[in-house]
Amino acid sequence: MTSGNRNSFLVADAPDTVDRVVHGPHFALGPAIAAVVLSAFSAFAQTIASVQPASELKKLSLEELFDMEVTSVSRKSEKLSETAAAIHVVTGDDIRRSAALSIPEALRDVPGVEVARLDSNRYAITARGFNGTVANKLLVLMDGRTVYTPLFSGVFWDAQDTLMEDISRIEVIRGPGATVWGANAVNGVINILSKSAEETQGILLTGGAGNEEQGFGGVRYGGRIASNTYFRVYGKYFSRDESVFANGQDAGDRFQMGQGGFRIDSKPSTSNGFTLQGDFYGGTTEAVAADVDIGGGNLLGRWTRTISPDSDLRLQVYYDRTDRTLPAAFDEKLDTYDVDFQHRFPAGRRNDIVWGAAYRVTRDNVNNSPALAFLPSPLTQNLYTGFAQDEIKLIENRLHLTLGSKFEHNDYTGIEYQPSLRLTWTPTTAQTVWAAVSRAVRAPSRIDRDLFAPGAPPFFLKGGRDFDSEVLHAFELGYKIEPRSDLTASVAAFYNSYEKLRSVEAGPPAFLSNGLDGRASGAEVEVSYQPLHGWRLSAGYTFIDLELRLRPGSTDTTQVRQEGDSPRHSFFVRSWLDLPHELEFDLTARHIDDLPNQQVAEYTAVDMRIGWKATKNLELAVVGGNLLDSRHAEFGTPASRREIERSVYGQIRCRF
Repeated sequence: MTSGNRNSFLVADAPDTVDRVVHGPHFALGPAIAAVVLSAFSAFAQTIASVQPASELKKLSLEELFDMEVTSVSRKSEKLSETAAAIHVVTGDDIRRSAALSIPEALRDVPGVEVARLDSNRYAITARGFNGTVANKLLVLMDGRTVYTPLFSGVFWDAQDTLMEDISRIEVIRGPGATVWGANAVNGVINILSKSAEETQGILLTGGAGNEEQGFGGVRYGGRIASNTYFRVYGKYFSRDESVFANGQDAGDRFQMGQGGFRIDSKPSTSNGFTLQGDFYGGTTEAVAADVDIGGGNLLGRWTRTISPDSDLRLQVYYDRTDRTLPAAFDEKLDTYDVDFQHRFPAGRRNDIVWGAAYRVTRDNVNNSPALAFLPSPLTQNLYTGFAQDEIKLIENRLHLTLGSKFEHNDYTGIEYQPSLRLTWTPTTAQTVWAAVSRAVRAPSRIDRDLFAPGAPPFFLKGGRDFDSEVLHAFELGYKIEPRSDLTASVAAFYNSYEKLRSVEAGPPAFLSNGLDGRASGAEVEVSYQPLHGWRLSAGYTFIDLELRLRPGSTDTTQVRQEGDSPRHSFFVRSWLDLPHELEFDLTARHIDDLPNQQVAEYTAVDMRIGWKATKNLELAVVGGNLLDSRHAEFGTPASRREIERSVYGQIRCRF
């Protein structure tokens, strides 16, 4: 093969190459979970008399859901129905009724969010286009901690886990959230919020097994340290069967992972609150050549002070450690230190101001291989941010204008600004019309600047030393309505204009640059209806039209095809039905359009759950997933594609 042919092959395969390079998990559970379990039951023996189990199965009416308080749009509490954003809330009961065993699975039925599973542990998740396993335009937070890797400006979904019963809600914003959350909150924000320790008192035991989810289980114990201080500890483990190739042959990628953690919540006075929480995890993905390992942990502390109903302070600090080992590719150890301060206060009768500042330092240490290198291999980066946002009541309880901006300084491109303007009009208490104009950026990652392949000269592909931030200008319009207490609906339309998107330019060597522009337009519709007290129906539809074009002088032939990585049409229908004798029958059907660039055909999937509350504290369920076919592909080009099989499993959940 000539040098030119080798170069062309690598450029054409660049997205898959990056995916294979940065993904993989591994580690076996063991003593860590055992320690958590023993600690939990030791504490139980000492405090069982003072612990009262909390009710965790809260069923909210459609009216209550429509008026639910959310915090992700403006970093302050506001009604879901009155937010100037396309936002969807996945509640804890939604997760239970969907029987989702992982965070990605809990996101499947959110309009505007694309969730595609590749194999036993990898997902491609994004909002409003540009999907891929190294998708880089979606910001994800867990209890205020950004689960972000500077390696590719995205999320390793295999490492993001918790006890699903501990999730209070997941707030999903489609559209930019950069004004308050910063760079990479370009096409959306996913904010995963866990229950307080006070809400998770007593003992929870959960477990199950099936043909694909071969074994999973968790234990949690919550107790009280003092009259105003609560805690919980938990441990969980699962083993997932391997995926298969298109011919039905096993892919040899069995995935197992264990995780443990704790949370302490204290409220020494009516105005002060403290939270301390942490997690540790480890996982293993089997591979033909050598297993892939992941591991890590985090520790987060938060102080809040309520000054008045419309004034408060918050200070949060956290440390996060991740370790990822991919034999013959690379080893990465990443340490993240973050401190974040926020202050909210009124200014006169009409202005509600939120401002804040943050500092983050990341220390990324990569052990390179002959196949690939990040140079320099150790890299420390500093991120300084500040934001201010003012909500102005133009007409009390009717017309509000919110404007603000985020300012950031990163080591690659210097100062970035990300302003937005949002207008909310509530003509009646049951209707909200909103509009927004925003600017957001996707800051360069290590792949963009520091990547070299192979690991030593002569290189076939390298990062662009002058790679600049990608820029989005977004225009949104939305409408939310509750015409009756048993019916709610929302629609959001958007037009996104992108500049300086990543491209792969011809060499030698080929290099990454900002050679693409693009536009995306679309709409998201969601309707919920409760025809009977024990029966709820929901439906959602998403349309997106994405078009990419070369900037003058660009020679890209690969990245421009990303417009075919997202389904043009997708929809879901969901039914939750309460039957006599404490039975529940839940059914979800979703249809996903084809992905031309991935050569993935359209598919329809049906999931079903039958649950039985045998007693107040004992719940049993049988769950079936992908029931319409034995297997199907959701993402991945034919050369490396694996398919997702039909699954059936039983589940038990016990509280006392």
